[in-house]
Amino acid sequence: MGRYYVHETSLIGDRVRVGDDTRIWQFCNIMDDVEIGENCNIGQNVFIESGVKLGNHVKVKNNISLYQGVECEDDVFLGPNCVFTNVNNPRSFIEKKDQIKKTIVHKGATIGANATIICGHSIGRYAFVGAGSVVTRDVKDYELVVGNPAKAIGYVCKCGQVLNAELQCTICGREYEQGLDKKLLCREDRDIDEDK
Repeated sequence: MGRYYVHETSLIGDRVRVGDDTRIWQFCNIMDDVEIGENCNIGQNVFIESGVKLGNHVKVKNNISLYQGVECEDDVFLGPNCVFTNVNNPRSFIEKKDQIKKTIVHKGATIGANATIICGHSIGRYAFVGAGSVVTRDVKDYELVVGNPAKAIGYVCKCGQVLNAELQCTICGREYEQGLDKKLLCREDRDIDEDK
């Protein structure tokens, strides 16, 4: 195992992979067969069920439960008390583990505090789900969604700033454009791809 920190009040399964420089704070319960990348921060009172995968530099704030089927890529931010489901129509008296649906939070995305992510959907790269929103569909790359059900109200930059009408960031200066497939593209990424 790598070098990482676990608070003495937390429970970690025997078959958990944790990357270097990750910090796991008070009262966490991490079950077997969980993968956590490098330099992650797992806040107080977090439950992570078997099969969950977290990339590098993921921040999981306090009071979050990540159930089987959830996967977060690198640089994801999960705000306090956000909620993930993994079965659409659960019943306590019927076993439905064969109906678990996968939820993927792609690189750089942010889930705001108290947001709920209904299972079977993906959150696009660098997307931003506003606090308290209920996500019932896929969220596109860089899309800003709010409300119940969550609806798109604009786009955000990689730095988290809302883009202006010209799809430019007024903070870091990045510029974006709509691709042929209607997906938002960061021009600096396009330039890097063209140079290869």
